[in-house]
Amino acid sequence: MTEIRVPTLGESVTEATIGRWFKKPGEAVAVDEPLVELETDKVTIEVPAPSAGTLGEIVAKDGETVAVGALLGQITDGAAPAKPAAAAPAKAAAPAAAPAPAAPAPAAAPAAKAPPSDAPLAPSVRRLSTESGVDASTVPGSGKDGRVTKGDMLAAIEKAASAPTPVNQPAAAVQVRGPSPADDAAREERVKMTRLRQTIARRLKEVQNTAAMLTTFNEVDMTNVMALRAQYKDVFEKKHGAKLGFMGFFTKACVQALKDIPAVNAEMDGTDLIYKNYYHIGVAVGTDKGLVVPVVRDCDEKSIADIEKSIVDYGKRARDGQLKIEEMQGGTFTITNGGIYGSLMSTPILNAPQSGILGMHKIQERPVVIGGKIEVRPMMYLALSYDHRVIDGKEAVTFLVRVKESLEDPARLVLDL
Repeated sequence: MTEIRVPTLGESVTEATIGRWFKKPGEAVAVDEPLVELETDKVTIEVPAPSAGTLGEIVAKDGETVAVGALLGQITDGAAPAKPAAAAPAKAAAPAAAPAPAAPAPAAAPAAKAPPSDAPLAPSVRRLSTESGVDASTVPGSGKDGRVTKGDMLAAIEKAASAPTPVNQPAAAVQVRGPSPADDAAREERVKMTRLRQTIARRLKEVQNTAAMLTTFNEVDMTNVMALRAQYKDVFEKKHGAKLGFMGFFTKACVQALKDIPAVNAEMDGTDLIYKNYYHIGVAVGTDKGLVVPVVRDCDEKSIADIEKSIVDYGKRARDGQLKIEEMQGGTFTITNGGIYGSLMSTPILNAPQSGILGMHKIQERPVVIGGKIEVRPMMYLALSYDHRVIDGKEAVTFLVRVKESLEDPARLVLDL
């Protein structure tokens, strides 16, 4: 008998929802054959069969929320004769009873010393509390003077994730609408939000509630970049096997600007600022399930060709639902391109915990004054949304000017100016 358990889902991901089972009890399964689909707050992943055999009992049904390591089901080795089938309940009972020894843990909690009411929480504890929604003040502390440690928070989060969640209990931040008139209700369709969409909604609202978000604008003349692209796109594609788009230029321009204005690449952690001397650029990709942001790592060490190939690969796999969780973590700055959908101007929302996000827009021919004369130029509006707690207005404006300068004179990207 082989157990099927929830795999490690990635940094800060502690639970998932059962999307659907691909097999029914009693059906044969092969090694590494997808068995069940799990929806996390970042991606949808498939759990493969750890061994060949027959799918036995399904412990976690469709729609249930499960924690990392939780038992999903079992595989009976080989055919399913009566003897292994009879043994299945015994095996199933073992994992079910396994959590029992952990029961005394809460009983020991009262013995822990209560921390002082004004005791500051560690930055890691604050972050876990914010991300998970678990109130740190309700968690028994095992640290010095009863302080809550990171381990205490992780244990509390896992316990909360494995606890059954009432289906009729709405999320705290979700608004519940009143009933529609009967005439209108008959023409409405109610669809349950996916975990990804719920998380997108929650995270975006949290950013608005916590960050001092502000947006500054500029515009860039795309003449030189477009000419460079037109001149080399065929030979570029022939050599590198990828089309020469605009994202590679924008990514390199942002890296140059981030080096000049390090605050835009920083992150707030409690009363500390973390300045990152690496450049992992997130590129927003729209899919039918929602917006995901895969991260191109170490862009300062990559060529424009390497960046373009990475973005194409991530975009394809994002739309196919094949991205890995670790490929969407660790970004230091994000670029989002609403121009591909026709957006002329927007104010992008920060991708927490990052402090800056650049919004690209539609390239549109407009009359501009060049050397005292009116000329028609391909122009693009740029928008930088930033956390004013971390980035001053002067730094934000300077960052955007640096991006503009690099794009209007692409030689700067080659010469590292």
